[in-house]
Amino acid sequence: MVFPMRITAGKFKGRALIAPKDASVRPTSDKVRQAIFNLLEHHQFGFSFRLEDARAIDLFAGTGAMGLEALSRGARYCLFIDDSPQSRALIRQNMESLGLTGASKIWRRDAAGLGALDTLSPFELAFLDPPYRRNLMEPALAGLRDGRWLTTPALVVAETQKNENLPPMEGYELLDRRSYGDTSVVILKYG
Repeated sequence: MVFPMRITAGKFKGRALIAPKDASVRPTSDKVRQAIFNLLEHHQFGFSFRLEDARAIDLFAGTGAMGLEALSRGARYCLFIDDSPQSRALIRQNMESLGLTGASKIWRRDAAGLGALDTLSPFELAFLDPPYRRNLMEPALAGLRDGRWLTTPALVVAETQKNENLPPMEGYELLDRRSYGDTSVVILKYG
């Protein structure tokens, strides 16, 4: 079943997002997205993270809802990474409907095999929401670290299925973990 999606706060609050027509993409619900961004905007993480003017990267971007929400709430730029043509089309439609083509880009790339960052500046904020139970989170986190995609420090928001374990990884520190229905949200500090 596909539910309507909206931007939950900021400049584009209430604006509709185009949702997938089937279950091939599992977007983060409005409720979970709002909870994540409330954490990002109001929680003290022990270093000077600010969503305002942050550069964000959205891996396994799907509809682009996480990165678009970040832009609505004051992030300066977002790079969307997805290797699915259907997802990239959804992201493009959502970006264009909000007039955000100048503040974002879409790259066709395997989010679990990023390679080295070469033409862009690193990012202060990363979103990772891979398909559940496909063992993609660890390679994606390793790729962000090894390819130097993140600033030091950076904040990483990783979504997993509620009972899916995310083992400790070199370079990352667990800051927070919360559950919302079937979804666990893990907040990590890189660097």
